[in-house]
Amino acid sequence: MLLQHATWPEVETYLKTSDGIVMPIGSTEQHGPIGLIGTDALTAEIVAKGVGEATGALVAPTISVGMAQHHLAFPGSITLRPTTLIAVIRDMIASLSRAGFRRFYFINGHGGNVATVTAAFSEIYADASLAPTGNQPGLRCKLRNWWQSPAIGALSKELYGNAEGSHATPSEISLTWHAYPEAVRSAPMDPPIAPTGDFTDASDYRGRFPDGRIGANSGLASREAGKRLYETAVADIAAEYRKFLAAGQT
Repeated sequence: MLLQHATWPEVETYLKTSDGIVMPIGSTEQHGPIGLIGTDALTAEIVAKGVGEATGALVAPTISVGMAQHHLAFPGSITLRPTTLIAVIRDMIASLSRAGFRRFYFINGHGGNVATVTAAFSEIYADASLAPTGNQPGLRCKLRNWWQSPAIGALSKELYGNAEGSHATPSEISLTWHAYPEAVRSAPMDPPIAPTGDFTDASDYRGRFPDGRIGANSGLASREAGKRLYETAVADIAAEYRKFLAAGQT
């Protein structure tokens, strides 16, 4: 159930049986010639909704803008500073924990968020350890990149091999196409598999990767593959979410 689609009495009832909540987080940034700008937020949201349906978990509103400064040379991309994103995460968890939530399972769609989200968790744990009234334990946070669930890694390799790449991947584009068939696009991929390498700021990124892709052949994406990726990710991550809740009860 989506938190936004629930009433407060329904949330109060939910909290009598579970203190866990799924937190989708992504980004709003370019994804090459055929990938939607919202890909990272959409994939996290798609998988999170599926996990919520499979486990009965509440799903929080998606944090749709992440840490994506390196994409700003492409029109439509939006970023938060790391400090801003940390503040957003801390405030969301503080709000939900006040109501009684204790287990926060983040499903992430954007690699650029990882360091910042991890830092936010450290700040949250520091808040508990340094509370004026003494240590206040109990909150647990976990981050899962949906594309790095064990079964998804194997499936992506089977489907795309070395054409998966690391940005504007056929896997993430396929997943959005599965959920949103109207999003299907086509465009030439030149070269078919994009170059790889490091980057610094936004201008450096666009100079090195002019169409936005990194190591990927986005043109291999398909709705059929997206359905397989969706079903695999939901099954894998739902099982992990259940273990996360069980571990918190010991």
